[in-house]
Amino acid sequence: MTISTLTGLLNHVAGIFPSRRAISVSGKFDLTHAQLHQLVEGTAAQLISAGVKPGDVVALTFPNTVEFVIMFLAVIRVRATAAPLNAAYTFDEFEFYLSDSESKLLLTSEEGNEPAQAAAAKLNIPHLSATLPAADSEIQLFPTQSDVDTDSLSKLTNDPSDVALFLHTSGTTSRPKGVPLTQQNLYSSVQNIKSVYKITESDSTVIVLPLFHVHGLLAGLLSSLGAGAAVALPAAGRFSASTFWSDMIKYNATWYTAVPTIHQIILDRHLSSPEPVYPKLRFIRSCSASLAPTIMARLEEAFGAPVLEAYAMTEATHLMASNPLPEDGPHKPSSVGKPVGQEMAILDESGVVQGANANGEVCIRGPNVTKGYKNNLEANKSAFSFGWFHTGDLGYFDSDGYLHLVGRIKELINRGGEKISPIEVDAVLLSHPDVAQAVAFGVPDDKYGEEINCAVIPRDGSNLDEAEVSRFCKKNLAAFKVPKKVFITDSLPKTATGKIQRRIVSEHFLAQISTAKVPKFGA
Repeated sequence: MTISTLTGLLNHVAGIFPSRRAISVSGKFDLTHAQLHQLVEGTAAQLISAGVKPGDVVALTFPNTVEFVIMFLAVIRVRATAAPLNAAYTFDEFEFYLSDSESKLLLTSEEGNEPAQAAAAKLNIPHLSATLPAADSEIQLFPTQSDVDTDSLSKLTNDPSDVALFLHTSGTTSRPKGVPLTQQNLYSSVQNIKSVYKITESDSTVIVLPLFHVHGLLAGLLSSLGAGAAVALPAAGRFSASTFWSDMIKYNATWYTAVPTIHQIILDRHLSSPEPVYPKLRFIRSCSASLAPTIMARLEEAFGAPVLEAYAMTEATHLMASNPLPEDGPHKPSSVGKPVGQEMAILDESGVVQGANANGEVCIRGPNVTKGYKNNLEANKSAFSFGWFHTGDLGYFDSDGYLHLVGRIKELINRGGEKISPIEVDAVLLSHPDVAQAVAFGVPDDKYGEEINCAVIPRDGSNLDEAEVSRFCKKNLAAFKVPKKVFITDSLPKTATGKIQRRIVSEHFLAQISTAKVPKFGA
């Protein structure tokens, strides 16, 4: 039987490796692949009873918990679309994302999420909370679902074209864009990740990154489950430097994947309070932002494992390119490696494929790539041309076929792997009654790669200061989007045509405070 859906792959894995560990909740309990499969099927039947239909969008906002994993897999099992959301969003952000995704249901943990629930209530979207009390119990949904119908579930067959995942990617010239990803997209990406890193049932990892992002969701969780391998979820429901290595040792981890910021935190802890012993890892993976060669070297020296840098984006269902394992070739600092499971080309502005060492836009095509943004003809027109998906990144292939990224064509601010749309921050700044003009921009930062700053021109006669701008941003933006430094000014540098260019604004204000380095951009 040919498998072409993620759900089909996970069913297959549960049949081959029923008694192997699938998920561990640190300090609590383990679930085998067979137990996970039964939990997902039982929960899927409950979702049907709750009125979830194929094609419905179901929003989920959870910490990194076993309930999230089960609910996510149950949503896609009933041929609905899972839309995971960052639990740190504000009311306004939840309102936008719930509305834009056209969510029909909100799922949260038992503790709930006040801003998410308030936004759902305003939009008349029903809310269910989920909890799994123990490994041998079922998921309990509240309000409780009566008359669970397992017959309806058995009649539902997942299709490769089912839209299984819906995420937003930050827009540079407009609002964040909705990215629908199908069962085939998810299946293809999982197979790509498994193949390049040779992930098998003997592997084990600790989930470091949030599962509402493709990096943690695809590279950490789903690729492991799709290989019959195991994942451990930290007790805190998120990354904790203090428990990371004890979890890695306890669960016999063979690898982990993270963003450079987390790698630096792990390194800093190693230098200040090293563990008595470290596990023998096959590899360490880095993705979602540029990894400085010095950090790569320090990681390899500290933990005795190859550090493989990769390149990914939401529209490609995560992985596009990666450095190979040592047995398959060298891994190069400052390179994101070779394409994995898809075609990749460097194109000039006319769509002509460039040769080695020539800069152009990185473009891809393959079964892992989204078919297009939701309800956004303009974005689709510019992203899909000459038969390729255009990433918005500038790069080149070296003579060995390794991809090097030169810079970002798009104006996203990449703060430690969190992509922030400056347009979105501008909109919040400009909504303050005392702000006349405002612009958000990225600046180089040693810890995060890039940090967000902003410049604001107050309205005449107002007493607006930096503290008030910061307070307003903290109220209306998720914490990672809040500008670290606010410049109050009476003018902004503009181009000859009167346009504000973020790069020029950034250079102008940086020159006032330091002789800062030019930003280094990455994957």
